[in-house]
Amino acid sequence: NEYAFAALNKDTGKVQCWGDSRDGGSCSDLDFDGVTDVYSTSFLFMALNKNTGKAQCWGRSKAAGSCSDLDFAGVTDVYSNGYAFMALSKNNGKAQCWGSSWSGGSCSDLDFEGVTDVVGTKHNEGCGAFIALNKNTGKAQCWGQSWCGGACGDVDFAGVTDVYSNEYAFAALNKDTGKVQCWGDSR
Repeated sequence: NEYAFAALNKDTGKVQCWGDSRDGGSCSDLDFDGVTDVYSTSFLFMALNKNTGKAQCWGRSKAAGSCSDLDFAGVTDVYSNGYAFMALSKNNGKAQCWGSSWSGGSCSDLDFEGVTDVVGTKHNEGCGAFIALNKNTGKAQCWGQSWCGGACGDVDFAGVTDVYSNEYAFAALNKDTGKVQCWGDSR
């Protein structure tokens, strides 16, 4: 989060928040019993109990969405960029995205079966995109703002071993050949 902090004590289930209250710096009225993980965008936090699938989000929901109507049962991984989240069950390829639709908060038309890696652009106030990669098949999908990496149709992901991001772009590396491919904003 760019404007607030949340610290989770997994042993006690207590969370302390501080910073700008509009962006999640105030959380004293929330119940964190059983929370296993806390995630953030630039403006919003998500507390998840992976054992029960119960989650709650707080902060500036207009900037990054609400998670109150979502089902997190079976979620194995959560990813974020500055404006959106993605919750994925690698066991069955089921995914949910929420937050700003133009920054990757909408992914219902994508197929995440076999996805091995997901990377989001780093938190910033101008861009949001994700890539989901199946390293075994070389199949990848990018979504979000196209100018900062949400479009990757020209990238060959065969043999890619790692994907990295910054605030505005991605780089795919094949460690075996040393080949690097970049897409997004070229600045």
